[in-house]
Amino acid sequence: MNSLSDLSPLSRRNLLKFLAAAGACTLLPCSSSASPTKTWRPKPGDEAFLDDLERQACLFFWEQASDKTGQVLDRARNDLNGARDPRRMASIAATGFGLTALCIADKRKFLPHDQIVDRVRTTLDWHLNKFPEVHGFYYHFTDIETGERVKGVELSSIDTSLLLCGVLMARAYFDDPKIKSLAKQIYERVDWPWMLNGGKTFSMGWHPDKGFLDARWEHYCELMMIYLLAIGSPTHPVSPDTWKAWTRPVIHYKGFSYISGNDPLFTHQYSQAWFDFRNKRDQWTNYFDNSVTATKAHKAFCLSYPKWYNEDYWGISASDYQGGYTAWGGPPPIGPLDGTVVPCAPAGSLAFVPVDCISVLRAMRDKWGKQAWGRYGFVDAFHPAANWYDPDVLGIDQGISVLMAENLRTGFVWDVFMRNPEMATAMQRAGFHAE
Repeated sequence: MNSLSDLSPLSRRNLLKFLAAAGACTLLPCSSSASPTKTWRPKPGDEAFLDDLERQACLFFWEQASDKTGQVLDRARNDLNGARDPRRMASIAATGFGLTALCIADKRKFLPHDQIVDRVRTTLDWHLNKFPEVHGFYYHFTDIETGERVKGVELSSIDTSLLLCGVLMARAYFDDPKIKSLAKQIYERVDWPWMLNGGKTFSMGWHPDKGFLDARWEHYCELMMIYLLAIGSPTHPVSPDTWKAWTRPVIHYKGFSYISGNDPLFTHQYSQAWFDFRNKRDQWTNYFDNSVTATKAHKAFCLSYPKWYNEDYWGISASDYQGGYTAWGGPPPIGPLDGTVVPCAPAGSLAFVPVDCISVLRAMRDKWGKQAWGRYGFVDAFHPAANWYDPDVLGIDQGISVLMAENLRTGFVWDVFMRNPEMATAMQRAGFHAE
């Protein structure tokens, strides 16, 4: 790595996004309306579009992974013809999304079943028995073939959690004793109390030469998966009180009020790609409804810049841009906003605000598809007014897109992932109850 722009997406996100000041744990009113996934009715062409989006994103996770280790590249060019990108930096977060994408690919018969099962077995066996780990946690970025740590990267609590979500998804989906055994061992090996480092909230990571990072997962963002995975652990659990230890600041914007840190839109999407928060709440809110509100507020924020955005062109989340990589979005304004659009922002919210998100995604492909859509679907970001189209796709951004597209259509990821009994236990321990 030569500069900040060479860091992995989630590393950069963690470094660049603003850490919200500790806020009051405000009790928000919770809507009892049916979730959008229950009421959505596809328009002509919607299903075909979503099928294209999912099929091509799943192809990324198949082609841009090692058949020796199962690791998935952090990023790849979108104009390849089936060859693997020569870059070698793999992402454990992308691998977690990839394991889940392989479940979707098997369900929809995008790829041969036997080959998928073999790839999943290989991935889990390598991560259990050959991939370097410390207390069950993994380094964020490694060499795709050797597993060697990329110099300077952290042992990551959030990225390990993203990998574990994919591991547990595979365990619940595949009727394969070896997959189930390997996945169980990977999850149960994680020493969650160690990552607390004597505190009430999780450290963001650990360096072998410097120890634990000072930064902690202490305000609402994508952190929910870390706490629920840890609370539900049958071998090394943390106290359910950790669910109360992080703050829940509230944003008020143009009539919208919702729990959020000063962070990009992806923070409202990642945990909810796997954990099913529909029609349930804890003592603070219904987090699914909260993400619906956050997405609507984000669209309104984009449309408040009419020189840049409109109904057929909106959505910003941490992504590439002409200057490299940044964490940006709003409300409130975050980062060097310039009119770039990031397709995974609406794609990752498909299950929250289906009509608006499908509409803008279809409009963008219809208008800019020749420049902005390639072998793996949308490029990571583009800015037509500046004649800039990112040559790359990012694994985590393709991942959130395909998972939420499938959740909208069938609820498949939610339904399968929540079959893991530890996840239902964790939500119960954290105080969730049906509405």
